[in-house]
Amino acid sequence: MKPRQKRLLFVAVAVVAVVLAAALVTRALRSNMAYFFSPTQVAAGEAPADKLFRIGGMVREGSLKRLDDRELTVQFVVTDTAKDITVRYSGILPDLFKEGQGVVAKGRLGPDGVFLAEEVLAKHDEKYMPPEAADAIQSAQKTLRAN
Repeated sequence: MKPRQKRLLFVAVAVVAVVLAAALVTRALRSNMAYFFSPTQVAAGEAPADKLFRIGGMVREGSLKRLDDRELTVQFVVTDTAKDITVRYSGILPDLFKEGQGVVAKGRLGPDGVFLAEEVLAKHDEKYMPPEAADAIQSAQKTLRAN
């Protein structure tokens, strides 16, 4: 094999390797992507029923319930002031999680309409609310005022 053919073969193998690596990275990123939906959008059926997504808003006062003491399963309601969605989570809630505060949960919508969370994130100081949750609440309030 001539040196020129060796170089062309090397370049061809390198191009195939780069394309394959890019395809694998794109596939991995796509499978880990979770879009954000407000409770109003989830109630309207805009959220995917079979895929992972995030929901955010405020935890409704008086809605936090412990379902099982031994398994750390809790249920609470996330609201954007227009619609409410029940969220069920098994695990340890963040230290800053409490009723009346902003929250973002990642999970799937169950067949019964309850959001089954895999991860729950809480705000980190008194004035902060996740941007998606703040936008969802403002949008819901504008919709309520318009009607």
